[in-house]
Amino acid sequence: MTKILVIPDVQAKHGNDFNFLTNIGKYVVEKRPDIIVCLGDFTDMESLSSYDVGKKAFEGRRYTKDIDAAVSAQVALFTPIYEYAEQQYRNKKKLYQPECIMLLGNHEQRINKAINNDAKLEGLISINDLKYQDFWDSVVPFLETVTIDGVAFSHYFVTGLAGRPSSTANAQLNKQHMSCISGHQQGLQIATANTADGRRLTSIIAGSCYEHNEDYLGPQGNNHWRGILMLHEVNNGNFDLMPVSLNYLNKKYN
Repeated sequence: MTKILVIPDVQAKHGNDFNFLTNIGKYVVEKRPDIIVCLGDFTDMESLSSYDVGKKAFEGRRYTKDIDAAVSAQVALFTPIYEYAEQQYRNKKKLYQPECIMLLGNHEQRINKAINNDAKLEGLISINDLKYQDFWDSVVPFLETVTIDGVAFSHYFVTGLAGRPSSTANAQLNKQHMSCISGHQQGLQIATANTADGRRLTSIIAGSCYEHNEDYLGPQGNNHWRGILMLHEVNNGNFDLMPVSLNYLNKKYN
């Protein structure tokens, strides 16, 4: 049966400490999941945020800083995995090579949106600037779905004709009628149900794998769960879920 490690939204920003991503990489080496899925919004792309234009917080933001943050965050995550692979190679042991899948989120989509809004940017900026193709085996376009052993993954799943994201894990389950996991929304929501033949369906919304606080959420809104998910014994939509908090990872590996 398949073991999948899921990384919710990292929203890497210039100036962030990415040691927690290195600790996730160390956890990957220890647990050796078969597949790693990032749910998108790995980078923030705050220089392209239309919400903050004109605000004081927008001062000093630069596209190049956003790109540097995305690359630095990926280096922090994958360095322990690459080092372990080199060690195995030197010792002539079987290499550990998990399949790594990146789902693009709405923050990465800010690049395409900027190009669509200003044609002069075409050819000057691109999703490829993030270097995802150098670290991940596949990069999945925004809102496309990947299904692995009966579990669907997307940055978010839409409800209704307006295309808005499901607001709760239960609404997501009722809409998709299968086990599904998405990011986008901070915190951790879990909903379960059973099919007529006894299969367990699990719907999860987990959109926070970062340590920084978001100003727009305020003191109370930033008090949410942050971490990764381990899906054990994934088979035909069934799996055993193990949330792993960043607090636990930092204590274990620091």
